[in-house]
Formats: sequence, structure tokens, C-alpha cells
Amino acid sequence: MNEKPNFHYEITYPDFNPSPAINTDIEKYLKKIDSLFDRIISCHVAVRAPHKHSRKHIYHINISLEIPGDNIVVYHEPQKNQAHTDIHVAIRDAFRALKKQLIDRIELMKAHNA
Repeated sequence: MNEKPNFHYEITYPDFNPSPAINTDIEKYLKKIDSLFDRIISCHVAVRAPHKHSRKHIYHINISLEIPGDNIVVYHEPQKNQAHTDIHVAIRDAFRALKKQLIDRIELMKAHNA
């Protein structure tokens, strides 16, 4: 995927070194978010695998999306969701939550401007 989102973003992995496919996956979701709202200022995505002693990591995805006048935060720590041992599922679920919150904020902004 050559196209990048039209806003500043940072992706961090405090607990491990990711494969390039994971970055590509996250950038794909960022581009989808970008298509929903053209006034995004910046985004930070942190992907964590905090339980190093365990054989299977449950991935935690934290997203902070800055838009004019607001900051949308998704803090996904699915302790009991075994599906989140698949990093791609954890990323998908976090971006679904972000999309829902962003759509809600867009609707609020439209209502205030009406």
C-alpha cells in the first residue's frame, strides 16, 4: 500500500519488533479513518504485548486521534479476549472502536453547527 494518510501519525511497539505487514495493516486502517474525516490532525497508535512470560501474547492496542477541539482515545486491553492473541484481530477491533467514536463525534459536530 503506497498511499499514506493525510495527517501526521506515529506507530510504536514498546514490547516487540513488528513485521512490516503489521505496519501496513495499521496504515490501511488509518487511511480508512482519514477518508471519514478530512480534518484529522494527528494519530498515535501503540501496539503492546505486555505479558512476555506467557507463551501467547494478548495484544493491547492504544490509539489517540487528535481532531480540532478534541482527542479521541481508544484504550484496548482485552485481558480475557483470546481472539486478541492474533495481532490483526486486535488491531481490527481497536480501529472499529475508533471508527465508531469518530462517527459519533462527527455527528455531534454537525448537530452543533446546524
